[in-house]
This record gives sequence, C-alpha cells and structure tokens, in this order.
Amino acid sequence: MINKVSNSISEALVDIADGATIMIGGFGSAGIPLALIDGLIEQGARELTVITNNSGNGDTGLASLLKAGRVQKMVCSFPRAIDGYVFNELYRSGKLQLELVPQGNLAERIRSAGAGIGGFFTPTGYGTTLAAGKETREINGRMYIFEQPLHADVALIKAERGDRWGNLVYRKTARNFAPVMAMAADRTIASVHEVVDLGSIDPEVIVTPSIFVNAVVKIDRPATETGGFKKGA
Repeated sequence: MINKVSNSISEALVDIADGATIMIGGFGSAGIPLALIDGLIEQGARELTVITNNSGNGDTGLASLLKAGRVQKMVCSFPRAIDGYVFNELYRSGKLQLELVPQGNLAERIRSAGAGIGGFFTPTGYGTTLAAGKETREINGRMYIFEQPLHADVALIKAERGDRWGNLVYRKTARNFAPVMAMAADRTIASVHEVVDLGSIDPEVIVTPSIFVNAVVKIDRPATETGGFKKGA
C-alpha cells in the first residue's frame, strides 16, 4: 500500500545532505513551510543552496535558517525587505552568496526544470548586469538572453491538505511557487494541515499530483491562524 505520510518532520527530512540545493516555497508571508524550515535547522544540513522568492523576514522561517549559518548561497528575486536584516548582515559581510533572478525568470526557470526543458530565451534582464556571461540572441528585432533551468535536490513546500498518495491542494495564494518547485526537485516534502482519505479530493481540483511528492507531514495549524486560515496565507 502506498503511504507517503511521514510520522514526523524529522523522519521526512532525515536524508537531506550537506551541500544540497533546496527549493523553499512561499511568497512574502504566504505559503512558507515554517515547520519544515524549523525541522531543517534541527536536522543540521549545512552549506545549502536555497532557491526561493525572498530571503526571509525578522528572525523566523528562512531568516532563522540563514541566521543559523546553514546557507551558503541564495537564489531569489527579492533578497531585501524592511525586516530582512539577517540577509543584509550576512551578504554585506561576505558570508552569503547571492544569485539575483527576476521573479518571472525564477518561476520559468523552475518550471523548465520540472518540464524537462533545456532553457529559454527572455528579454527580461537584457542590457543589465544580470545578463553578464549569458548567451544573447536577436529574435524578431528584439534582444533576448538565455536562461537555464533551476533544479533542486529537495523542495520544501506547504499545502493545505493531502492524501496518503501525496496528492495536494493549496489555500489560495499560498500555492505560489509550490507546484512548480515540486516538479523541479528530485524529492518533494510537503507539510499539510489535513490528511484526508484517498479519493476524497476531487481529481479535477488536485494541483500537485502524487507523482511529484515523496513525503507528506501533517502539522497543526498555528494558533495565530484564526477562523481556519490566516488572512492572506
């Protein structure tokens, strides 16, 4: 019987190695797999490359992973935020590498990896420092740069509910990068607030099919999420 539900976060994360490339879902405060990030800190993997949209806020979530000294490189679109002081301090002191990727390019590079596409041409970034060292081509009178796929060893994502096979659905904007990240990683670990019976999720509304998911971990809904959902999450 296929059952991808892990008994604990530590069980799901046990095989993550030092030097791994990790995709972490989330956009602003929506869809961040906070429990999995905390579990990754406890697990102890170091020298990680993290692919995500932004670099964390305050002292929680991704910022806490950075603060723990576990990340050697960030690949993201929005590394700076009003309360992103952890990233700022590490980057300015030379303790953290950064690959800045425009948000649309980031999403498409991840999607390309999941779809088996060898890369794509885009006008975004042409004529800027972001195009340095990249192939350029004129197409129909417009200049483009070539972007390569972004692949990961592991994707950590947050979903609303899943079944024992690993089929997932999300809560509105909390979906964000999670579906394409699940496709682009060798191993995908999803936290969910509900594990439902197999067959109870309408196949027409499944966003991430089980083929892209390796482990599901049920976590309690935080007390800060009232009325079933946190506003905007």
